[in-house]
Amino acid sequence: MGNAMRGVVAFIPSERCQRFLVGDLKEMPLDRTLDLSSRQLRRLPVAACVFGELVKLYLSDNNLSSLPADLQGLKKLQLLALDFNCFEELPAAVCRLPQLSILYLGNNRLYSLPRELRELKELNTLWLETNCFTVFPQVICELPNLKTLHLGYNQIQSLPRELGVLEELRSIWIAGNQLAAFPPVLLEMHFLAVIDVDRNKIRYFPCLSHMLGLKLVIYDHNPCVNAPVVGEGCRRVGRWADSSDDEHEDDGSKAAGDTTVEVTEVHPEEEHNI
Repeated sequence: MGNAMRGVVAFIPSERCQRFLVGDLKEMPLDRTLDLSSRQLRRLPVAACVFGELVKLYLSDNNLSSLPADLQGLKKLQLLALDFNCFEELPAAVCRLPQLSILYLGNNRLYSLPRELRELKELNTLWLETNCFTVFPQVICELPNLKTLHLGYNQIQSLPRELGVLEELRSIWIAGNQLAAFPPVLLEMHFLAVIDVDRNKIRYFPCLSHMLGLKLVIYDHNPCVNAPVVGEGCRRVGRWADSSDDEHEDDGSKAAGDTTVEVTEVHPEEEHNI
């Protein structure tokens, strides 16, 4: 009954109804963290933007599609969680938070990112999984301190060469996309520690043993005919992960033959569907 009541009140923009949803926002939380997740909010109360010392703001699991310009007054904000909302574009105020280092934007309706995102020079962690991206957002390549990038479960088909300039990037998670080949740019990023390309359409994996910093490669659920060869100390998650390189090379040759037959059989049906 409580959630049902919140759902009704969320449509009423009065000050009193907003207090019902978020409580009285009169004093700065002692830990400089404000959690307004799962309140069925359709707009962020301006009162939440007056705490200039706020470091963390959680707005996950609401019905937000925009944010007030007053948000940019949170100059010391380091973490902003906007995941599980209804954003179709990133609010401009987010790009004016100079100390922001962690930004959660997963499970929204984003299909592009504004050029102004590059102003977030301190950003080191960016979550964009389960959105509507069909093309890799080029502005990401202009975030010099980015260390962790989550772009899983979109519709991205390739990664740009410019991604290679992100020398601080250590982990990239791009599972559940439309990659038909292992992105060549990743082969040049020797500083990567984690690569997740699970659930794509990659058929062949190149050798990754030259990437000495690599600790984890997740490549499961791809129609691959081989496993990536990795250096000592790197863990593989996927088919043939526990086999020696020689073993899965033999199996891969056989799988390649099987795959050819399978594709030949399926092709007419695909053509008919098109």
